[in-house]
Amino acid sequence: MELVVQFQVLNQSCQCLAWKPRPIVAWGAESQHVVAGYSDGTMRVFSVSRTEMELKMHPHAVALTAIAYSTDGEMILSGGKDGLVAVSSPRTGMTIRVFTDHKGSPITVLQCTRKQYRDFGVEGGELWLATSSDRRVSVWASDWLKDKCELLDWLSFPAPAGPEGLGSLPPSLAAFCPWEPGTLVYVGFGMQKEALFYNLRKKQVVEKISLPYFATSLSLSPAARFMAVGFGERLLRLLHSPAGAAQDYAGHDDTVHLCRFAPSGRRLLTASHSAVLLWELTG
Repeated sequence: MELVVQFQVLNQSCQCLAWKPRPIVAWGAESQHVVAGYSDGTMRVFSVSRTEMELKMHPHAVALTAIAYSTDGEMILSGGKDGLVAVSSPRTGMTIRVFTDHKGSPITVLQCTRKQYRDFGVEGGELWLATSSDRRVSVWASDWLKDKCELLDWLSFPAPAGPEGLGSLPPSLAAFCPWEPGTLVYVGFGMQKEALFYNLRKKQVVEKISLPYFATSLSLSPAARFMAVGFGERLLRLLHSPAGAAQDYAGHDDTVHLCRFAPSGRRLLTASHSAVLLWELTG
């Protein structure tokens, strides 16, 4: 439980980061690269093993709000406060595509997942999604090495007028469901406080799980049918799908703004204003 390495960038705040996925050939080896997005629109790739910055890119004119590696680690997807999504190569440092579909609303989530090559009737071995704070989610199929990218689905979730006294609306969050291929989970400000399971093949919501409050963070376990949801009411809820059996946990000092399952699914990290909690899942 000690600090191993620290990277410091002066006069910039780090807004988002992502680990480079492990190469399939070196199974078991830990990823040694992390990419971080900053408030000046730059992103930096750091080598953990060499404790140095390897690359600095400037794909955005405004602060970055979300970042993700492609599943093979060959591309970096980044989203900005202005809603633009850039695709950049960490090998060359060049930005190869810019998507303006979410323009005008900050990107809240970027996520990539593998798919079967001909899945959904389109080419490419990867699905990725972008979520913006105006409750819109776009889902894409891509093959970056062949410069192919196709919009698969576009979701817009309705919401009432912003309530009085609420300083800021809860974030719009989406994630691919590890145990239901072709399905994504969405939480955000809406008509009801709920988590929605949307099937990309059926083009419809197939399951709804009611929540006590609007969610502020979301993570789905890669190893079991568990979903962690954080709330502004200093509460963490662990949900089992599809039964929806719920267990609530207190212990945070503020809004639970981050939940993240470990790749093994055995542990869960949650963060609030001044505390990071590590939970162990038993049984």
